[in-house]
Amino acid sequence: MKALVYKGPGQKAYEDHAKPELRDPTDAIVRITRTTICGTDLHILKGDVATCTPGRILGHEGVGIIDAVGAAVTAFKPGDRVLISCVSACGKCEYCRKSMFSHCTTGGWILGNTIDGTQAEYVRTPHADTSLYPIPEGADEEALVMLSDILPTGFECGVLNGKVEPGATVAIIGSGPIGLAALLTAQFYSPAEIIMVDLDDSRLEIAKRFGATATINSTDGTAVEQIMAMTGNRGVDTAIEAVGVPATFEMCERIIAPGGVIANVGVHGKPVALHLETLWDRNIAITTRLVDTSSTPMLLKIVGSKKIDPTLLITHRFKFDQMIEAYDTFGNAAETRALKVIIEA
Repeated sequence: MKALVYKGPGQKAYEDHAKPELRDPTDAIVRITRTTICGTDLHILKGDVATCTPGRILGHEGVGIIDAVGAAVTAFKPGDRVLISCVSACGKCEYCRKSMFSHCTTGGWILGNTIDGTQAEYVRTPHADTSLYPIPEGADEEALVMLSDILPTGFECGVLNGKVEPGATVAIIGSGPIGLAALLTAQFYSPAEIIMVDLDDSRLEIAKRFGATATINSTDGTAVEQIMAMTGNRGVDTAIEAVGVPATFEMCERIIAPGGVIANVGVHGKPVALHLETLWDRNIAITTRLVDTSSTPMLLKIVGSKKIDPTLLITHRFKFDQMIEAYDTFGNAAETRALKVIIEA
């Protein structure tokens, strides 16, 4: 089969690779019909994710058709159309029993990280019964690819961890796919204001269409001052960090109101300063999280009812043999205006 293989920092290749085989009785082999690229894949290519070693097939999102199942798989059979969760969960370990599937002792975020992932014609998915979801009849597969990772990530790590409430003021730092997913799902809770911050005017324009009440281009370095002016110098109740660089996290520290929550979503590859000299007395909370995908069943129902449309996040489409071009497009989003790309068989 063909697959996108990580060759080390800054290096990748779309090349021939052995087709995966069943290893454990709880495994399934899925023929991928659609996949995508995540910002985390770019972090891997930068060398920020030490657990992903050269030779690994990247990717942890996608939909496909069951090709084969292990003897212990009872919920799926060959021919079933499925959504692949970016997090594999055994459903039995201490962490899974707490719904912390991202820390499953034999799963978690392993696809495209410590085992081969979904940017290939076939993928082996461990713990198939508790890590795959049946695709409803007539569902839009492109929309469901967004439910593998970014929609539950924005919702769980940003909105739920950030304790977004009715009437709250929310700032989302970063209007990329994850920030926009947080914007879409924050509106479930009717905050009074959602302020989007980014360096890219085109992404901010999209944020306005998605429901942002205000947008700020932070290029000139005055974003903090603008947010404080908007909020009567109080700050925001929830600050969602959706970039993963020191400057954006420190911006969250500067704009959070007393009693507020900073919800980190971004993947950080460098140390960040925690300014306790200004935060020690402000009753704030700082949350971190790797998506658990515990919200996926609920999000499937919401997408199915057309309450939100994740396909709005898709800007480019490619075939599998255009995988390298898809990476170039996604990795140069400032020039290409890419949000999410769909790569189909």
